[in-house]
Amino acid sequence: MTHKDSSRRDFNGEARLLMMAAIAVLIGAASTGTAWLLLRAIRLFTNLFFFQTLSVADVSPAANTLGAWVIAVPVLGGLLIGLIARYGSEQIRGHGIPEAIEAILFKQSAMSPKVAVLKPIASGMAIGSGGPFGAEGPIIMTGGAVGSLVAQHFHLSGGERKSLLVAGAVAGMTAVFGTPVAAVLMAVELLLFELRPRSLLPVGVACAVAGFLRTLVMEPGPLFALQTAPLAPAGLASCLLAGLLCGALAWTLSTSLYKVEDWFQRLPIHWMWWPALGGLAVGIGGYFQPRALGVGYDVIGDLLQHHMAASVIGALLLAKALMWVVALGSGTSGGVLAPLLMLGAGLGAVLAPWLPGGDSAVWPLVFMAATLGGMMRAPVMAVVFAFELTQDVNAMLPVLAASVVAYGFTVLTMGRSILTEKIARRGHHIYREYGIDPLERSHVAEVMTAQPQSVDADASIAQTLAGVFGPEQRHRAFPVTRAGRLVGMLDRAALARAAGPEALVSSLYGVNPPLVALPGETCRAVATRLAVHGVERLPVVADPHSLVLVGIISRSDLVKPALGLHQEEHERRTMRRLGRGQG
Repeated sequence: MTHKDSSRRDFNGEARLLMMAAIAVLIGAASTGTAWLLLRAIRLFTNLFFFQTLSVADVSPAANTLGAWVIAVPVLGGLLIGLIARYGSEQIRGHGIPEAIEAILFKQSAMSPKVAVLKPIASGMAIGSGGPFGAEGPIIMTGGAVGSLVAQHFHLSGGERKSLLVAGAVAGMTAVFGTPVAAVLMAVELLLFELRPRSLLPVGVACAVAGFLRTLVMEPGPLFALQTAPLAPAGLASCLLAGLLCGALAWTLSTSLYKVEDWFQRLPIHWMWWPALGGLAVGIGGYFQPRALGVGYDVIGDLLQHHMAASVIGALLLAKALMWVVALGSGTSGGVLAPLLMLGAGLGAVLAPWLPGGDSAVWPLVFMAATLGGMMRAPVMAVVFAFELTQDVNAMLPVLAASVVAYGFTVLTMGRSILTEKIARRGHHIYREYGIDPLERSHVAEVMTAQPQSVDADASIAQTLAGVFGPEQRHRAFPVTRAGRLVGMLDRAALARAAGPEALVSSLYGVNPPLVALPGETCRAVATRLAVHGVERLPVVADPHSLVLVGIISRSDLVKPALGLHQEEHERRTMRRLGRGQG
């Protein structure tokens, strides 16, 4: 294979990418509109539940004057959500991201119109009635449903539908937070389970469209503008401690959430009533700590700007954590990002005065991002997310250090994340380590058997049986050629169909071209072809026009790349020893 060979490419550059990008433009716009509607629904239900007014004004439920009656508001919201889930769609339960992953991996990326309609309504009710959730989980689920529904109207493969589902999901996140690059990274680290142009292009296009359109319907600029000073080298130790504490916080929250969920599972009542019980915990917590009700973006802003006293923060965080764990464990509808941001930022604000390294204003942001990165197992997304939320360049280095430590902590201490644990409880295990498939890295020419033994198409059946299919038969099947040009493959089953021993081998083949492999194809492509057609080996030809036989590839040949991967990953040895010379 020379350097002029153009059959091998870095990426699969099919023209369908243009169609996928065009559909992604539509999905990005639709998801932005859906996010706008969801945020308006949250405001509508907040005004309706807490102030008995029909308005979409941006108000905080903490300003209510209901007194002890505030306890009843989340209970009423939970009752309505239970009814919607039971008689509408059970898929609206939960925080959205696990449900999106499940649809991607196990349901051919097909989501129902019910989810697209009922999820934002249920989430608007849950958050509007005081639920301590964020809007991002519901919009990821709803945006994913929008992307899936749009994709279902086109003639697409399951993989292409997946790309468009994810494009809708992360475009919705972009519209809510104004973080298009972090949304793309969320797709890469959490949702796509691949990295190829077919998936990255529509995701990037949809997020870019959502980012530009967001300024038409929402306030432009970063959600939590912040400017801190660079840290001194001593700050590295503080980042290490921050990462460990945030990893421990992520472990505590995730473990507690699923313990609470197990408690609800043991209740002798139908799951439809569980959100109301969760709402009771929210109402009690909200009575004592009103600012723990609702999304809490205003609280996050105050924590990042150090506008709250440590004593106030401690009580607020305890109430928020308990409310969130109990409510989400009850199976209601709500997201996880905003509560994680608040809890992480609060922990950082409390510890900031005692952490060395310089500007104490940076620690709420560092703890916020590290908690997110550790809980989601997506440290790169967390770093960029923190930057896009605040536009604080100086914070990127400490955020990176703390996020990767928190990520390492949770990888070592938690078998599954808060996202994949829910899916595992439904009987599906997800392995989230990505790598290039060894079959994708190897090509047919590298593993095939060159110059294989062949059968002459003009030989008789009797001659062939006595020759290559005689007592010293070396292979189960042989390529059939005429003047070096491939005719087909021959095995004993094909010989049994012959008209008689005097018939020619060529009489067994019709006008259809034989199934072949090409030297420049990847082993993965050939493995797929073998599986689809139910065969064990393929003849390799120089090109599909001349059909000149150059080799044969079998299933056993496809094991060779895996051996190389085993050597690379598992065979350990010392290449050099300390104290030895370089000669």
